[in-house]
Amino acid sequence: MAQLFDGKYSAEDLRQMTGSMAQIAGIRLSELADGKPRGMRVADIYTGSGFRFQVLLDRAMDIGAAEFNGTPLAWTHPALGTPEQFDPHGYGWGRTFGGGMVTTCGLTHFGQPEQDGTEALGLHDRISHTHAGHICVTQAWRGDDYVLEIEGQSRQAVLNGENLLLTRKISTRLGATTLTIEDTVRNDGYRATPHMILYHCNFGFPVVSPDSVLLVDDEFANPRDAAARAGFGTHRQFDPPTPEFAEQVFFHKPRVGADGFVQAAIANRALGFGAYVRYRAAELPYLAEWKMMAMHDYVCALEPANQWETPRHKLREEGRLRYLAAGEEVHYRVEIGVLPDAEAVAAFAAAVGPAPSPTD
Repeated sequence: MAQLFDGKYSAEDLRQMTGSMAQIAGIRLSELADGKPRGMRVADIYTGSGFRFQVLLDRAMDIGAAEFNGTPLAWTHPALGTPEQFDPHGYGWGRTFGGGMVTTCGLTHFGQPEQDGTEALGLHDRISHTHAGHICVTQAWRGDDYVLEIEGQSRQAVLNGENLLLTRKISTRLGATTLTIEDTVRNDGYRATPHMILYHCNFGFPVVSPDSVLLVDDEFANPRDAAARAGFGTHRQFDPPTPEFAEQVFFHKPRVGADGFVQAAIANRALGFGAYVRYRAAELPYLAEWKMMAMHDYVCALEPANQWETPRHKLREEGRLRYLAAGEEVHYRVEIGVLPDAEAVAAFAAAVGPAPSPTD
């Protein structure tokens, strides 16, 4: 039975009461027709609960705008561009980064631009500016669940270098307020290849506000640099939009639950509303927090990752750089969901420990 509109309905109930399931929930494929992202293929997914999100098929199936009952969850930015507009050098990534609910960073590097041997690495690498292919959409009843799934493949490859295939499935269901990303990264080449991945989950107003707090159960947390050290201690709280705010990045080591998963949320306590990420810690043991309180660029990203954001060349020198052997593959699972009311916020806070008070 599907929980929907404060009631429970069977598949037969809904067949009798609708012309098609698209009346309530579904996946709509389209193409953007205006402005900088003109021509980009997208999939709009809606579950009937008020939860809606957009999958950017030409951005490695990253997730763009997302909302619940008309309230936005994600921070979005007008820089969003197509792969053809991508500048891979230095900080050029930022000229086509449109925010959105999830931007994938990797697959061989993430973090600041650097030089690793003979290879110049730009900000956050290339996979998020790659067209996905072999798109498959499923909208069907499986037992009592009406499932909504979209799957595709994106490849990051270069002559005499890496050949990595990302297979991504994004799934939800009728009545759901969550989505799940299941990724497989496989080395299709014949040489061991560095592999770094980070899920840049960008939460914006009103999830992020001066009334909001980061809810996470940490073993410890560290500031990245001097700018972050200045904000350490209040890194789980949020300022009003601030002129000339210098970004602050904090590295968290959250405690892992008995089920092997980690969860963290940002909750607006005044609204009784928020959103969370939940992910499998075996493959993604680290969590970065990108706190950006600038006017216009007002966002906090929670970023599950398979490495610390240490320069890749240093990870290599220290023997800590993750490699995929020829033919090897690794699987990731990330869930994003809504905390729709004060009761859900309170339950999440109780599960991860008390939230900091405004005076902490």
